[in-house]
Amino acid sequence: MKQYPILDKKDTRSGFGAGLLQLGNQNPEVVALCADLTGSVKMDAFQKAFPERFFQVGIAEANMMGIAAGMATAGKIPFTGTFANFSTGRVYDQIRQSIAYSQKNVKICASHAGLTLGEDGATHQILEDLGLMKMLPNMTVINPCDYNQTKAATLAIADWNGAVYLRFGRPVVPVFLPENTPFEIGKALLLQEGSDVSIFATGHLVWQALEACQQLAQKGISAEIINIHTIKPLDEVAILQSIQKTKCAVSAEEHQKHGGLGDSIAQVLVQKMPCPLEMVAVQDTFGESGKPEELMQKYGLTAANIVDAAQKAIARKNA
Repeated sequence: MKQYPILDKKDTRSGFGAGLLQLGNQNPEVVALCADLTGSVKMDAFQKAFPERFFQVGIAEANMMGIAAGMATAGKIPFTGTFANFSTGRVYDQIRQSIAYSQKNVKICASHAGLTLGEDGATHQILEDLGLMKMLPNMTVINPCDYNQTKAATLAIADWNGAVYLRFGRPVVPVFLPENTPFEIGKALLLQEGSDVSIFATGHLVWQALEACQQLAQKGISAEIINIHTIKPLDEVAILQSIQKTKCAVSAEEHQKHGGLGDSIAQVLVQKMPCPLEMVAVQDTFGESGKPEELMQKYGLTAANIVDAAQKAIARKNA
C-alpha cells in the first residue's frame, strides 16, 4: 500500500496566499480584491508586494464581484477573496449575472468553508457552496485537499480561461501531497489503487479517506482512493474506470449531501454504470459552534464514518 506521510501541518488558506503571491510575480495582469478580510484569507503578502494591484473594497461583497467583472472585461485576471459564505450565498445574483452568465474570467476564492470553520457557528459554516456554484453554467468548481494542492490550484486557475470557484479552509490540516504533485483542472488524482470499493473524496476529507484506507486494509478490504479536487468539470473517466473494477463506491465531502460531490457522482453512475453508492456528508442540517474535530465527529465526517460507508457499499454489492 502506498504511504502518504504527513510532511507538515498548515491551513489550506495559506496555500492560496502563497500561490497568489507567486502569481503576482509571474503575471502582471493578476489583481486581487478583498472584502475587509485580507489577513484572514491570506492576501496580505500580495497586498504588501503589489499595493497598486490590490483593492480593498470593504464589507461590500456584491460590489466586489461587480468590480471584478469589470476588471475582467478590461483584460485583468481578478482574484476575489472573502469567506465562503460571503463569496457565494451573499452575492449569488451578482455572480450569476455579472460573472457566470457574462462569461467573465473571474477567480472567486473562498476561505473558511465547511464545518471546520468551527467556533464561528452555523451562520458562517456554509455547507451548500459547492452545490450553488456547480449549478451555474460557465463555472468551474475546485476544492483542494491540503496546502500544496491549494497552492497548485491557485496557480492553475490563473491560466484557466473562465470563471472559477476555489474553496479552501481555516484549520491547520496535514500536508501530505508532495510539492511537485501534478495538478490539472478536471483530472482526478488516483492516490491508492484498490479492488473492493472506490472512495471518491474532496477537500479535507481526502486525508480522512487515506486514513480509512489503512483501517479497511486491516479488515482485509482493498480500497481505491481518488482525490476529486475538481467538482466541475467532473472527471467521469476516472470515476467509471475505478467503478469498473470495484463495482461500488463511497463519496466523502465536507458539504451537504444534497448538491455536492456525491450528487455529481450519483448522476454519472445512474446514467452510465449503476452501482451501490454511500455518501459521507452532512445530512441535510446546519452546523453549530464547536471545535472543528468535534464537529467533524458529530456530523459524521471522519475516517471511521468512511470505513462504515465502505462496508455498507460492499455489503450492498454482494447482496
